[in-house]
Amino acid sequence: MIELRHLRKEYENAIPLEDINVTINFGDVISVIGPSGTGKSTLLRCINLLEEPTSGDIFLDGECITAKGCDINRVRKKMGMVFQSFNLFGHLTIIENIMNPQITLLGKSKQEAYDKAMELLSTVGLASKALSYPDELSGGQQQRIAIARTLAMDPEIILFDEPTSALDPSMIGEVQSVIRMLAKSGVTMMIVTHEMDFARKISNRVFFMDEGGIYEEGTPKQIFENPTKEKTRKFIYRLSSLRYRIDSQDFDFSTISEEMQGYSEKLLIEMERVSKLQMSLEELCANNLMQMEKNPDIKIKIEYSEKSDILFLFIRYKGEHFDPKDSDNELFLSILGEKTTEITDEIIKESHDEYNNSISMKFKWED
Repeated sequence: MIELRHLRKEYENAIPLEDINVTINFGDVISVIGPSGTGKSTLLRCINLLEEPTSGDIFLDGECITAKGCDINRVRKKMGMVFQSFNLFGHLTIIENIMNPQITLLGKSKQEAYDKAMELLSTVGLASKALSYPDELSGGQQQRIAIARTLAMDPEIILFDEPTSALDPSMIGEVQSVIRMLAKSGVTMMIVTHEMDFARKISNRVFFMDEGGIYEEGTPKQIFENPTKEKTRKFIYRLSSLRYRIDSQDFDFSTISEEMQGYSEKLLIEMERVSKLQMSLEELCANNLMQMEKNPDIKIKIEYSEKSDILFLFIRYKGEHFDPKDSDNELFLSILGEKTTEITDEIIKESHDEYNNSISMKFKWED
């Protein structure tokens, strides 16, 4: 339905889109997520040609709509766009806001436009507001009107640019319910949103944007439950991490202790869990792994997920394998036996580097 080939968008001081290559199929409901400033809204505006791409091509139903001479107004009739700011005409009634584009752009008669407008107002639950003016409606009601106005143009695809970001929390649900209804009807949609639960429930595809493009793509289950790339994981699980490398016998563990103190205070992690992690780290590394190699090479990552409320310890190391359960430290072994602690160790048989062993630990909070 829509194909983007090597799409690039440059501004004077930024390049939000570097090389986008993707196909949007008929009936897709795609949620576009990612940190602010990663080109999500720019992507929609380029597809709709509200922004002219710097280079690359956009195909709609096999037609290159970025080619010279393409009738942009004709193309836009196939692509409706719903903005976060509603963009309703304040001097027109609600029914007039929905009728006028049909008359001026589609050439419908007033009666046809009226009938269509009333049908759509009933669909979004606002038929009683037909003769009201936009400033007499709540933000959620105005956004539902904006969606109805877009639907009146019979678009093949609807682009939603953060449709609920300007709304009070109490109004978000009413707009989301209309979008869910559209998704069930088979309308093709792309939705830029920061509402992760909404994106997970409504979409059949999710684009995570970063580094100038679609950094990772997959089904909602893949992206929200098992993201494969580092930045996606951090965004989805709201992860904060500390990283270290031990490459000599002189490594100072007090540095980690001091940083973990500030880390735990910043993220409100209970010191009991942090203390267990620190003790486990020293037992594994200082008392075992570093003693096994004259020139140790150990990578450490400490990570906390706000979403799951789990504190993680990841260790990768070179050399001979060590089984943590072989430790003779009774306090450490007692930690391993707690139901709030999980540990996994393995030999990485197909490692892409020389770090052929790994240990991972999870420290949960006991309710």
